[in-house]
Amino acid sequence: MTKPTTSRRDILKLGAAAIAAPTVLPASVLGRDGATPPSETVRVGLIGCGGRATLVREGADVPGFQVVAVADCLKERAVNFSNQHSGGKWPAYEDFRQMIDAEQLDGVMVETTTHARAWIAIHAMQMGMDAYIEKPMALTISEGRAMVDAARALQRVTQVGTQQRSMPINNWASDLVKNGAIGKIKAVLAPNFIGPFEWQGASTVEPGDKVDPWWDVWTNQAELRPYDPQLHLGWARWRAYDSGGLCFGVSGWGAHSYDQILRAIGADETGPVEVLLEEEVAVRDSGRFAPQETVGGVALGATGDHLTGDLDTGADYYSMAKLAGPRGKVRLTMANGTELRMHLDGDRGPGLGAIFVGEHGKIEINRNKVASNPKELVRGSNNPGPNTRPETSYHIENWVNCIKTRERCNADIEYGQRANSLCELVNIARHVGLVGVPLKWDPAAERFTNSDEANAMLSRPRRAGWELPEVG
Repeated sequence: MTKPTTSRRDILKLGAAAIAAPTVLPASVLGRDGATPPSETVRVGLIGCGGRATLVREGADVPGFQVVAVADCLKERAVNFSNQHSGGKWPAYEDFRQMIDAEQLDGVMVETTTHARAWIAIHAMQMGMDAYIEKPMALTISEGRAMVDAARALQRVTQVGTQQRSMPINNWASDLVKNGAIGKIKAVLAPNFIGPFEWQGASTVEPGDKVDPWWDVWTNQAELRPYDPQLHLGWARWRAYDSGGLCFGVSGWGAHSYDQILRAIGADETGPVEVLLEEEVAVRDSGRFAPQETVGGVALGATGDHLTGDLDTGADYYSMAKLAGPRGKVRLTMANGTELRMHLDGDRGPGLGAIFVGEHGKIEINRNKVASNPKELVRGSNNPGPNTRPETSYHIENWVNCIKTRERCNADIEYGQRANSLCELVNIARHVGLVGVPLKWDPAAERFTNSDEANAMLSRPRRAGWELPEVG
């Protein structure tokens, strides 16, 4: 595996000085006539050609963003993706490392399954790549920390795919909360997301069983099981591969919601000090079409907090079928006493954000939509309004610009680690199952101080040959 010491961008920046007697060059090379000069073009390789990989279409209006190749362990899918999105112009690779070696890339977008992201992202960073990493960025808290450590040691520019951090209206509303528009935050109300399921099918490959090479690669760190389309195509349901990647799942929508919370309360690089499971975990309806509690005819949220019409930005965001899965209310407490109450149902409130309850009112932040009580809180003339571009284009543009400037991205990998940790803390509290017994969390050490059982879930055994690479 190669490990370049000088990037393609550095070479291009030196190019002009190296030309002693330049010949006539086309305007595109010099960046005239509206063209982007090569040193300002970020050449990107896409790793993983599943559903989320289509986000590359949202980079079409980003200056200097250029996808040039794709890779997927199932070669046929990479070829089909290239044909569909580039007319076959993008070379398709089975091994992302071969793509990096061959294509003179500046960065990669890691759009793989969750359980493979850490291994792939760290290898790519070792090979000189800046990285856009889909959320949730890691399967466990410990492998997420390894990713942060690698990015820092190798000085890579990283963007985790929590794109609300780059949406103008979301950042504007977050800053309102952070800068005291509703006074001291008393509580934050967020959804009670569905957790992952345990796989009940065939659990191991028996001696003599035929295993396709691509399936072995796809399985990555997880236990090697016989191929099953429910695993391959429905991997986000199963704990072995994700932490609840359904549309109302802990790591699916929860990664966005919890990241929104950390951004608004100014806790980008820390976490709670206590995690409390408040009820028994059970397979429950997500809330869609479920009876809504009322008192005197007034609708209540799951916590008893009044939710009136001006605090309901999530009800019409995305069409969501009736879902059921393992759920249990969890409360996380920050060092300053602010409570993060993971209580809300899926048919009301901010499915991709949170309600911030302060001394002087409430602000609800959902994706690309905000509300408040009193209403005037979010009606300022400086409110940027809804997105005017595809929602992920802002995020891709920020990554591209930071690759050029070497600044931290809006969703830097450390921020992604902290948001992902909240997802994992919710799952761990549910797994330990001690209702009413606080689990004490040290956000600096990223360990529990009163539960060996909980600490055992911070990492997982990795299949031989798929250990995370060491970055020295």
